[in-house]
Amino acid sequence: MQIYIGTAGWAIPSRHAGAFPGSGTHLTRYARRLGAVEINSSFYKPHQRKTYERWAASVPQSFRFSVKLPRRITHELRLKNFKEPLDRFVEEISGLGDKLAVILVQLPPSLAYDATDAEALFQTLGRKARAMIACEPRHGSWFTLSADSTLQRLHVARVAADPPRVAGGGEPGGWQGLRYWRLHGSPKIYYSAYSSRALTALAARLQPSDWCIFDNTAAFAALANARELKDLTV
Repeated sequence: MQIYIGTAGWAIPSRHAGAFPGSGTHLTRYARRLGAVEINSSFYKPHQRKTYERWAASVPQSFRFSVKLPRRITHELRLKNFKEPLDRFVEEISGLGDKLAVILVQLPPSLAYDATDAEALFQTLGRKARAMIACEPRHGSWFTLSADSTLQRLHVARVAADPPRVAGGGEPGGWQGLRYWRLHGSPKIYYSAYSSRALTALAARLQPSDWCIFDNTAAFAALANARELKDLTV
């Protein structure tokens, strides 16, 4: 089983163009070099099913997508009364077919753990979507034995984030059937590149079927980091 390494989005700036040669869209070129990607634009706006179908058709059969749950559900509705937007999202992303692997649920820093709300969302999402679920909570109340036990029972992986916001946040938690790493850039979040030393240490920790997504995209560091980590894990 492979390790799924990629970035948040697939834009290829001109300075990285030489590492992604050939014709086709940015996604087509990206997918020749990396085996996975995280779709973050779905967090901000919906995409039509036919758009997801087009994306799926433009990558190799082994390529896999992670898709971020809309902020309408996580940040505006705060995991309540989510049926209509969730149904619409699930129908849209079904256009990815069997290339859909993970749904990422990133929670706002102010959202505390509520067992009832967590159970309602994750049970419904697990039943309706043919994908694994990764949750990136950012409130300390999600990093307790009780919350972790709930995530394990519901088959929801807790993201290992860098930099971690709370103690334990840099380690995979919840359900261990999926280990999902999100690297936001450190010390300057979204901007800083990771050193070769840091990537070598990370490569030694990754296991087959792990996901590792670089979100340090603001200064275009993510693509180089992802390519280097992939070479370290071959």
